[in-house]
Amino acid sequence: MTLIAFLILVGILVWVHEFGHFLMAKLFRVRVEVFSIGFGPPVVRKQIGETVYQIALLPLGGYVKLYGEEENLNDPRAFSSKKPWQKILIALGGPLFNVLFTIFLFTVIYAIGTEVPKYVKSEVVVGYVEENSLASKLGIKPGDKIVRINGYEIKTWEDLRKALLELSLKGVKKTKIYVKRGDKILELELTLPQKGEGITLGIAPPLPPVVGKVKEGSPAHQVGIKEGDVIIAVNGKPVRSWYELVELIRKNGTKPVKLTIKRGDKIIEKTVVPAKDPKTGKVYLGIYPKIETIKERHPLPEAFELAVERTYELTVLTFKTLWGLITGKVSLKTLGGPIAIAQFAGQAAQSGFIPFLSMMAFISLQLAIFNLLPLPVLDGGLVLLFLIEWIRGEPLPDKFKEAWQRVGFALIIALTLFVFINDILRLLGVN
Repeated sequence: MTLIAFLILVGILVWVHEFGHFLMAKLFRVRVEVFSIGFGPPVVRKQIGETVYQIALLPLGGYVKLYGEEENLNDPRAFSSKKPWQKILIALGGPLFNVLFTIFLFTVIYAIGTEVPKYVKSEVVVGYVEENSLASKLGIKPGDKIVRINGYEIKTWEDLRKALLELSLKGVKKTKIYVKRGDKILELELTLPQKGEGITLGIAPPLPPVVGKVKEGSPAHQVGIKEGDVIIAVNGKPVRSWYELVELIRKNGTKPVKLTIKRGDKIIEKTVVPAKDPKTGKVYLGIYPKIETIKERHPLPEAFELAVERTYELTVLTFKTLWGLITGKVSLKTLGGPIAIAQFAGQAAQSGFIPFLSMMAFISLQLAIFNLLPLPVLDGGLVLLFLIEWIRGEPLPDKFKEAWQRVGFALIIALTLFVFINDILRLLGVN
């Protein structure tokens, strides 16, 4: 499943990217010699008209070979004979189509409908406050209701997410947050982190201690805990929320714990020995909370508007992350390569059609942004060269272009090796 999902994902995204270059080249009457999905020896190859279409052995990319791309020709159908602005548009065709494809996929997703947690559409009543979070430092408590942040009226958890994201995108450093506690409205000053990622207050909605899923082979599974069980006490201490349950289990450690469970009309007791996760060191039972969901669909015009909004949000956050990588605020260990993409693609495919489309939309946008970086070999590097040629009024020397290409290949090979090593270390649990 992982391999098939990966090949489908990469195949479609590479085709979209290269088709963008292909279409722009055709628009300016440049002859396309080869349209290739993948690198290396061709597996499938067929010539249609003046172009050879092929699928090559290595699926990690693709290319469009243009007539006159590597030498200066006077032929009007040669790439080298085109004006700098036309060359720039041909180079931008790939990333542009990846962005348009991202918007298209998100539009389809919003129109078909997605399963969202039911609480997303409910009032922001705090059920849990994470230790050492922004909310805990402000003194926000379970039972509080967030009604306003800065100039944003907060009616639902979705409103809260959008408001925090907007503040992050604008780079706001300080704002007011208004919290209703009983009959009083508290005005609190919130200092926002500037770390290149979205803002998280560290709060969660009320969540009853109902088991939604039991991990196979886990301590809970071994003693017969089932989906739908309501855990009402831990070692005789009453439990009112899922967060209390988790806190009591963690405090208990790996000692046997007695759970009082309501199953239908019956009250039963189970003794479980929690296990410890070797990676995090945290104890767990292997149970997950039940989160009610609703299917949210949107009319096509609204779906398109939401898709553009989502693409914009992800673009800004991606550039913030890139800046974080440059400044050192974001670790280079977070970078993933083909192995990580394959894992994510497999997991998304197993989760369903919509999660897989969401994954594809996200990767398509990352592919567009990565290719726009002004580095040799990448589309952004070509755009930079053509801009210089435009300003100079004449082509750059061939020796410079060759050196530029060599530097580019060296950088790409180094980056590829780095992300491969990152992926392998992550698989081994070292990273």
